[in-house]
Amino acid sequence: MYRINKSANSIQRLEQKTFSSLGFRERDHLQEWIAKQPDVLGEDLLIIQKEFSGFDATHERLDLLALDKQGALVIIENKLDDSGRDVTWQALKYASYCSGLSKSNIVKIFQKYLDMAEPGVNAEDRICEFLENQDFTEVTLNKGVTQRIMLIAANFRKEVTSTVLWLMNFKLRLQCFRATPYAMGEELFLNVEQIIPTQDTEEYMIGMAEKAQDDIEDQVEQKHRHVVRREFWGRLIDSMNASPSNLYQSISPGVYSWIGAGSGVGGISFNFVATKQYGRAELYIDRGNKTENELVFEALAARKNEIQTAFGGELEWERLDEKRACRIKAETVGNVYDREQWDEMINFMVDAMCRLEASLKGPVREVWEQVKARSPINPESMNSI
Repeated sequence: MYRINKSANSIQRLEQKTFSSLGFRERDHLQEWIAKQPDVLGEDLLIIQKEFSGFDATHERLDLLALDKQGALVIIENKLDDSGRDVTWQALKYASYCSGLSKSNIVKIFQKYLDMAEPGVNAEDRICEFLENQDFTEVTLNKGVTQRIMLIAANFRKEVTSTVLWLMNFKLRLQCFRATPYAMGEELFLNVEQIIPTQDTEEYMIGMAEKAQDDIEDQVEQKHRHVVRREFWGRLIDSMNASPSNLYQSISPGVYSWIGAGSGVGGISFNFVATKQYGRAELYIDRGNKTENELVFEALAARKNEIQTAFGGELEWERLDEKRACRIKAETVGNVYDREQWDEMINFMVDAMCRLEASLKGPVREVWEQVKARSPINPESMNSI
């Protein structure tokens, strides 16, 4: 850091000092400076207590407790020349303790502080003034897990910065500030700089932390979905194997939203599909070539009346022009993740599949022989079964 000498058009380097060499102490000095000038931490904060020890069954004291402009509690932990190795754990403990403070608790804590620092000032009025809200009943304080942590020290150990950066992946709101004293003659200066996250990357890091947490939640949700689907398919296959059909005798439960069994023609399968919205049984046509798939589909569609009569009802015929595959399906509304709907879904799907197999297995083979005989497409694919 440099001091500008305007008259000489020059700069003079300030001498970097340590707090200990200057005789400054954490509680008597750094803590008091921040309490009197909290915007040194880069934003408007309302200090509501110093050396707060109102934690049940503990004798621990946090350095400073504040509110931010959104009514979130801010736990401020100060160290001097060295952060120490335990400051992160210490601050996390305090944040967990403070997470249980109610609105009335916070008012009592702040009022006790004001009675010492500014006798006669009402805590509710000061909070309303700070939050720019005239009605205290509309004020929300310490909502959910909005607690924040600010750590201040001249030097942070690697284990502290590493832990803070890792914790930020879980949407915990932590900041580290480097506080550095300087001297020039008899004059003393203090520079406070946010180093984690750096201010120019803070928005990006918050976004990355949110993405990381979303990814974790997605992984947990995906694992849950896989467990549920495997259980659902196990029950459906048991029910299918108890029916007259042996179509699924050699099929094992899977983790995806569909399972399939062969029709006797390669690339044409009898599939079950189950999602949050529906359960269905279908004939799925995808031999890897859109034209070939459509030839099979159109040949079956030409026998629509015959097939639906054999099925015993109407089917949905989907050419799927925007996709490569085609399908013929019977579908019902249902949610595979709601176990209470399983019996109804499975009964519908198994019944529909048995009738699909009975009405389509023969026509599929016959149609395929016709398509092979007249199609000029890839002879090797035509001969695959």
